[in-house]
Amino acid sequence: MINVIHAIISILLMGCILIQHRASGLSATFGGSGETAVVQRRGAEKLIFNLTIVLSILFFALSIVRWFIV
Repeated sequence: MINVIHAIISILLMGCILIQHRASGLSATFGGSGETAVVQRRGAEKLIFNLTIVLSILFFALSIVRWFIV
């Protein structure tokens, strides 16, 4: 049962991460962009961001629980 819940949380977490929009492209990761932008999240974007945080905490906590139980 814990394995199924862990798998569902992992799929939801992957979906939330993939849905999020990044303001800068991949070139900014490697130093291609010198500008910094302040990101203000509103509405659905803020909900997805907060859901990603909650799901990642649940995923980590459930991983620790599985480590000791299974």
